[in-house]
Amino acid sequence: MTPPPRWEAARAVVLDADTRVLLLRYDENGGFWTTPGGSLEDGEDHTTAALRELREELGIDETAVELGAQLAERSKDHQVGGREVRQVERYFLARVSTADADPTRATQTDNIREHRWWSLPELRATRETVWPVGLSDLVAAVAEGRTPKRPVVMT
Repeated sequence: MTPPPRWEAARAVVLDADTRVLLLRYDENGGFWTTPGGSLEDGEDHTTAALRELREELGIDETAVELGAQLAERSKDHQVGGREVRQVERYFLARVSTADADPTRATQTDNIREHRWWSLPELRATRETVWPVGLSDLVAAVAEGRTPKRPVVMT
């Protein structure tokens, strides 16, 4: 069986000065929270795509973002536009001020229902679905100054 075509994506683990993580809520598939991000456009690299997605989804100007290292990677087969693809997501650390995230300036809300800053205890305690699995462990490591030397493979 031929594997589905590869679909590259960039996502941002957005942290504020208090190491709260910014997540977006979507209603599809029973509802879930996830990090900002999306597919690369033609000719884009992953860091450029991550900055573009922050601007489009949350109105964050790229000059207000301290974009750091790639923290993680995740591969997932799913439907995009009615066809099966293997989405390969790279997650980058992004530090921003809470004031710089202004969804009223967003240009592409892509069915985002809500955005919210989560503390690590809130993230660990929630019964809501959060993608990717293991995000709280990744945020905890960064909060403790243990940024991974190589991207962590997430499910």
